[in-house]
Amino acid sequence: MTASALLACTALSGCGVLGEEEADLQVYSARKYGSEDVFAQFTEETGITVDFLFADNAALLERIRTEGADSPADVYMTVDAGNLWNADQQGILAPLDSEVLEAAVPAADRADDGTWFGLAKRARTVIYDPDQVDPADFDAEDTYTGLTDPQWRGRLCMRDLDETYMTSLVASLIDLHGEEGAREIVEGWQANEVEVMGNDVLVIEAVEAGTCEVGIVNHYYLAREQAEGKAQGVELYWASQEGAGTHVNVSGAGVVETSDNPADAQRLLEWLATEGQAALIDGNHEFPVNPDVEPDAEAAAYGPFTEMTLDAEVYGSLNARAAELLVDAGWE
Repeated sequence: MTASALLACTALSGCGVLGEEEADLQVYSARKYGSEDVFAQFTEETGITVDFLFADNAALLERIRTEGADSPADVYMTVDAGNLWNADQQGILAPLDSEVLEAAVPAADRADDGTWFGLAKRARTVIYDPDQVDPADFDAEDTYTGLTDPQWRGRLCMRDLDETYMTSLVASLIDLHGEEGAREIVEGWQANEVEVMGNDVLVIEAVEAGTCEVGIVNHYYLAREQAEGKAQGVELYWASQEGAGTHVNVSGAGVVETSDNPADAQRLLEWLATEGQAALIDGNHEFPVNPDVEPDAEAAAYGPFTEMTLDAEVYGSLNARAAELLVDAGWE
């Protein structure tokens, strides 16, 4: 959505739960994934009404900054822990003192100062065509680096830089291996003639069609496809299980510093992390951050896995450098 489209959103049908009525809460969200139904359920259960704007993360942050103290935004919601960290660094989010959130969201998935909280988790891992690939050929200790091996030449598909998914993955590799080590990994993927595609669904479809044999995607994209009876010939492999673990990231939210209704905004976050966790992840097949909530059947079917340590500061502070590294290596 462009900035002009975002500005017009309040006049469009479907931009909010209430239509023309004034809502108790205004959510600015870069996370879609059926959020309208989740907000409607929150309203039904609590009586707190919600209006929302959907746009890409950069447009939302620009709008909040432009609106300043007059911003109607109460809650900022986005994908990628790096985006949450950056919003915190810009002073957009208010620190919360919430025993509910601290109990529901593990420390690794939230800001130390309570400015943002992860609410749903995704893993960025390997998928493959089992008719062409023996999973024993993957490097179980460092699967992402292992894809630089010449045996994978002409067999790889990955996605472009339109979302933060690839840059956050590479940022985590910079943290693990240093900048030169991460550069060697990216250049190794390029040397293996990786085919870069516009989104994760295209990568899955390419593996299913035999255009490539191995891809890297967020797990929930594959779960969505398979829940719809598609991509039945594609398997998931949990990366780096004998090493640092599989790269993970979160969707999350925080209360905007200038909110006129911070109490209800906090209540929304608390609900999303507790009673609303299942509603938030169901249908999109992300993993819950709340350890007391079970993942849905599609996500659970992939089995347990060891997670790479999530570091929002790494994702946020190194994201631009990761993008530069990818571009320098010829990523399109």
